Amino acid sequence: MKNRKTIYIALFTLILGLFFGWLIFGSSKESTSPTEQHDHSEETIWTCSMHPQIRSQESGDCPICGMELIPLSDDKNEGGDPMEIKMSPTAMQLASVQTSIVSKQKPIKEVRMNGKVKTDERKVYSQSSHIPGRIERLTVNFTGESIQKGQVLAYIYSPELVAAQEELFEAKKIKEEQPSLYKAAKEKLQNWKLTDKQINQIIERETIQEQFPILADVSGIVTKKNINLGDYIKKGESLYEIADISTVWVLFDVYESDIPWVKKGDKVEFTVRSLPNETFNGEVSFIDPVINSKTRVASARVIIKNPGKRLKPDMFVRGIVKSELEQQEKVIVVPKSAVMWTGERSLVYVKTSSSEQVSFLMRKVTLGSSLGDSYIIKEGLEVGEEIATNGTFSIDAAAQLAGKPSMMSPEGGKPVTGHNHGGASHSETMTMEEMSIGQKEKDALSPLFEAYFKLKNNLVNDDFKAGISSAKEMTTILNKVDMKIFKGEAHDFWMKRSDVLSKELKKAISTKEIGELRKPFEEISNQLIMILKSFGAMDKAIYIEHCPMVNNNNGADWLSLESEIKNPYYGEAMLKCGEVKQVIK
Repeated sequence: MKNRKTIYIALFTLILGLFFGWLIFGSSKESTSPTEQHDHSEETIWTCSMHPQIRSQESGDCPICGMELIPLSDDKNEGGDPMEIKMSPTAMQLASVQTSIVSKQKPIKEVRMNGKVKTDERKVYSQSSHIPGRIERLTVNFTGESIQKGQVLAYIYSPELVAAQEELFEAKKIKEEQPSLYKAAKEKLQNWKLTDKQINQIIERETIQEQFPILADVSGIVTKKNINLGDYIKKGESLYEIADISTVWVLFDVYESDIPWVKKGDKVEFTVRSLPNETFNGEVSFIDPVINSKTRVASARVIIKNPGKRLKPDMFVRGIVKSELEQQEKVIVVPKSAVMWTGERSLVYVKTSSSEQVSFLMRKVTLGSSLGDSYIIKEGLEVGEEIATNGTFSIDAAAQLAGKPSMMSPEGGKPVTGHNHGGASHSETMTMEEMSIGQKEKDALSPLFEAYFKLKNNLVNDDFKAGISSAKEMTTILNKVDMKIFKGEAHDFWMKRSDVLSKELKKAISTKEIGELRKPFEEISNQLIMILKSFGAMDKAIYIEHCPMVNNNNGADWLSLESEIKNPYYGEAMLKCGEVKQVIK
């Protein structure tokens, strides 16, 4: 009985101890754990450092690129400027973000020019005949033939010269009685440009010479042949045009906007397409005071010595003039890649960093003159600040997706989440990644590019009606492309590009005149350039060409099947304005 009572007391004490233990520890876990779990599930958002549009409440891998998701930092809890875009070092590396320190330097403008080799106009000669008659024999029969001064070019039969020789022989008989008559007969032959040696040979032989040679007055290259065997010619008539190309002119096209930067005496460095890996140097000796009314360019002349005659007339050349501004003080200069231009605002991203993170803050700047690959900054930046010079569109895309102020949304907006098949902003579309597609996909896209080239050619020809027809053809082809043939990230990329293309083509079709049609053509070109660069080469070489004068001298690109520049943004008005930026083979 006593043992049973002892057991009951021990069991009661054990139960009581467990009860109090549960009250102290168990209830605490039950009350805190759900809250922690709830907070973790509600507040921790996972994203991809390469694809910031991905948002997930659970950790894992990115559905686009397969990278491990990282926690999305909460700007509200981390302090600092709420407008800043925070990026991890890994995200910066993957987005190819590069920065540089703002500094002052002496502004030097790089003006890029296209041109051609031309003959020196001062060394172009017209070889004429001083004797009237019939061409009996030609010794120079084709253009391009090199000749030397004094060389026989042709033989001519001249009845007038035969009669003049007869007069000379008669005058010789009475030379002692009438020396003036003899002298006059000799001078008549001299007036036909016969040399003293030729005249003396006629006198010594005392026989009439029926054919006389035409001698070259200068050395050079025959650029034009004006006669054929058997032709009758008059005194002074041009037989050949001869050019001395030991010295040549290089005529560069200077765009209207670049004329103030190119001055007489400027040094020019240029290359010739047909002579790769060689660089030539010269100096601007003359600038045409008149602008061509059709091409809107003026010619800048460089005179070059041409040993070996390696530079041939009509060769294409590309040159650069580095022109210093008149102002002597140094100014803030930043690369063009650092500046995003919306048409109304110019923006840069300024870097602010700490030991734990890197942030970027969008800032408006005032641009000065364009210096080729860089801009002068008038206002908005200070020496010593650090700005993004590469990957700026990736930073801007992250800002837009986070709902913060960006290039296309100055006031910010709702954060973008989830998988989007819709259109992309301009800032997002400028971020290009290479991805491989098969021949099946390329075959599906090929008709779309062919229709685009028709549209481009119609704009080149200023044919508005045909341009609208080509835009409609592109729309029809675009709607027929099966989105299902694109897989993985190529599918997501194609959906965004096709959506933007569809909208821009709709704008193009609704235009009323060719000037309006050229505006959506720019974005249509941008989309196809991104498709080409991301998906790789098609079945033929495609040239990416650029005109620096479109959009108030901010420039625009287009695609072409030929290297020869035919500008679709200006047509006949400025047909040759532009240059080849890249060839996708």
